[in-house]
Amino acid sequence: MQAVPAVLLLQDGTVFYGKSAGKIGTTTGEIAFNTGMTGYQEIFTDPSYYGQCLVMTNAHIGNYGTKDLEVESENIKISGLICKNFTWQYSRIVGDQSIQEYFEREGLVGISDVDTRAIVRHIRDKGAMNCIISSETTDLENLKKQLSKVPNMEGLELASVVSTKESYTLGDPGADFKIAVLDLGCKKNILKCFADRNCYVKVFPAKTPYAELKAWEPDGYFLSNGPGDPAPAQYAVNTAKRILAEDKPLFGICLGHQILALAVDIPTYKMHHGHRGINHPVKNLISGKGEITSQNHGFGVSPEAINANTDKVEITHVNLNDATIEGIRIKNKKAFSVQYHPEASPGPHDSRYLFDEFIEMMKESKVPATA
Repeated sequence: MQAVPAVLLLQDGTVFYGKSAGKIGTTTGEIAFNTGMTGYQEIFTDPSYYGQCLVMTNAHIGNYGTKDLEVESENIKISGLICKNFTWQYSRIVGDQSIQEYFEREGLVGISDVDTRAIVRHIRDKGAMNCIISSETTDLENLKKQLSKVPNMEGLELASVVSTKESYTLGDPGADFKIAVLDLGCKKNILKCFADRNCYVKVFPAKTPYAELKAWEPDGYFLSNGPGDPAPAQYAVNTAKRILAEDKPLFGICLGHQILALAVDIPTYKMHHGHRGINHPVKNLISGKGEITSQNHGFGVSPEAINANTDKVEITHVNLNDATIEGIRIKNKKAFSVQYHPEASPGPHDSRYLFDEFIEMMKESKVPATA
């Protein structure tokens, strides 16, 4: 298959011309960029990217092909891909197929041979905005009309869209700990990190009533990552409030971090362009140590609100690039969360100790069985 002309049109009218990548077609979404040098397949299948057209800053995408096992969900979740070099041929012996074949199978539209540096600089200056990619037409007036109908990410509740439709379990039923996972768009490697630590997890749909989670009698609860604006996901906020009232161990990652904050009346906000990559420096304020982290979020937790409620919430981690909140702990409760991704597949693994801390919290909380 030969590439055909393609166009990328941003909401502010900026235009970039390139070549088609993947399926021939048209797609829309919020434009975002990821600075990771590897792990593109894990990134494409991360449910937190649902509704976004992703700019990859690494110059070559597709050079090591794809492998069916290297996914974070059952299918591609990004709405479109924007890259410099889209490499159809790959050199990895264990690869299953080329990225072009993968995108055609998944029905993903992309654009290559564009100046990704210029695009990223534009987003950093102007902020996140919607875009449209097309390899079907380069008629800008027609594309502008389509783009005008795309809703903004702020205000969109998307977690329930990507959540599992039916509950399922993972791990050894005879494991030491049971964790009820509220699936807001959970990545597979998060669940694997729990299973590897002798935990049996049950993953519940996003809107599962709290009573159903509690009836499974878990030792702890987990609020997962996911896409969209946290503020409209009041069903998840209410569930988090019920868990806090019970004071069972509670751990949140990414969207789960934001939901936990909202549950204690700490508001969230739309970031200028977000954090996405695998090289973001974070400081653990408790240990004093620095961590290189994997991140993917376009919303944040209000530092002003936390500083006004220090009797309720403690900041545990901060981003060393812009001082945004990366971790909190609820005072007098067995609950904590981080904005970044400690499971970090394929890496870095600086922050996987957080899973161990959650296990320790459940261990201390677990009531010994009566004789």
